Amino acid sequence: MHWYSLIAFLLLATPLFAQENAATQKLTEQSKQFDEQVIQVAENVYTAVGFSVSNVSMIVGDDGVIIIDTGMMVGDANRIMAEFRKLTDKPVKAIIFTHSHGDHTGGSAAFIGNERPQIWAHKNYGSEAEPLVAGGVTFQRVRGARQAGFKLPPEQRINNGIAPVRYPRRGGQAFASGDATRPTHFLEDERTTIKVAGVELELVSSPGETNDQLFVWDPTGKVLFAGDNFYRSFPNLYAIRGTPNRSVRLWAESLDKLADNDAAALVGGHTRPILGASKVKQVLKDYHDAVQFIHDKTVEGMNKGMTPDELVEYVQLPENLASKDYLQPFYGHPEWGVRSVFNGYLGWFDGNPTNLFRLSPKSEAERVAKLAGGTDKLLASAHDALAADDNQWAAQLADHLLAIEPGNPTAMQIKADALTRLARNMVNATARNYYLSVARELREKTQ
Repeated sequence: MHWYSLIAFLLLATPLFAQENAATQKLTEQSKQFDEQVIQVAENVYTAVGFSVSNVSMIVGDDGVIIIDTGMMVGDANRIMAEFRKLTDKPVKAIIFTHSHGDHTGGSAAFIGNERPQIWAHKNYGSEAEPLVAGGVTFQRVRGARQAGFKLPPEQRINNGIAPVRYPRRGGQAFASGDATRPTHFLEDERTTIKVAGVELELVSSPGETNDQLFVWDPTGKVLFAGDNFYRSFPNLYAIRGTPNRSVRLWAESLDKLADNDAAALVGGHTRPILGASKVKQVLKDYHDAVQFIHDKTVEGMNKGMTPDELVEYVQLPENLASKDYLQPFYGHPEWGVRSVFNGYLGWFDGNPTNLFRLSPKSEAERVAKLAGGTDKLLASAHDALAADDNQWAAQLADHLLAIEPGNPTAMQIKADALTRLARNMVNATARNYYLSVARELREKTQ
């Protein structure tokens, strides 16, 4: 065994998660945001937090109740309904979906009684998945399972940033389908007012995380149900599982619409509600300002000719926003938002003519290996980087080696170890899960 291999072996023999570092502690602390509880957010308005991966809310009316979002799985939703039944036995008169993601719709069957309720959704319901289905794109499921950590053992999953750990019954699919119910009523215009069980609610179109997003305004209780345009984390302006473009500009505009209401409570799609009019006002302002800043500063840099790699260094959230607990990158990340803004406006080409017809990964790797003095020296450099805890560089060098020799077990092990170390220092749960999932896949290939 070479000396560099011995050093790497000894370093990696120590459990990487034996001692909690700052990132792990911070992400672990975030789990308090979804301790199981039913929170009364206003008179006759309740939100179940932590029972499912998303929040489920109930508004009690004269002769029935309205349910806003239904959680991901029927088992979780049944437990929520049991908790709600401790508060009222009135039948469900309506269900409102803030958007079509399965973690908000999959539990619907638990809320259907003998009388079929109205089921409200945006007219674009399901539009995010349509181009993927039409184009025959299925690999998003693999990436979605990695992002969520569905194939990781429980001891490697802290949480999902804005949600507790769950393992869907259907293998690595990111969102379980909600075939039990389909919408019966649709928000066709910018906004509409509905009256159910004596409760008057306003449904407002609010594209952001999805184009089929709507928020619900309860003027009597002064409660905003924001869907996934708000939760206590920096927003997921781009999902690393891969999605059609999310307009950061429209997301900021939707946050403006939310702030236009004189709300005393803000219920996000995940994490604990924000209570108190002054607190809601401040949170929505900060959240809007953060999203708007990412958009505007990125465009400013784009107009200077900057590439995405340059922009992620140029666009840094101001400290007064970056320090807020509800804008920490537990789920989304500012850097991903910057890249998404660029791609949404200008597409894949970064403006550098060198990148119009790049060398293939293998061709570039062969040239890098030659520059290093051969693949053995490239491998030695990868070991050295790992031993020095220069894990990003170790992973990139391993990628060069794998481009030349796709089945090289040593390169796969180096990359797996580098990714595991990167995960250790990552507060973003989706990135952490993705690192660990790919590391696990690589190790399985070397066995």
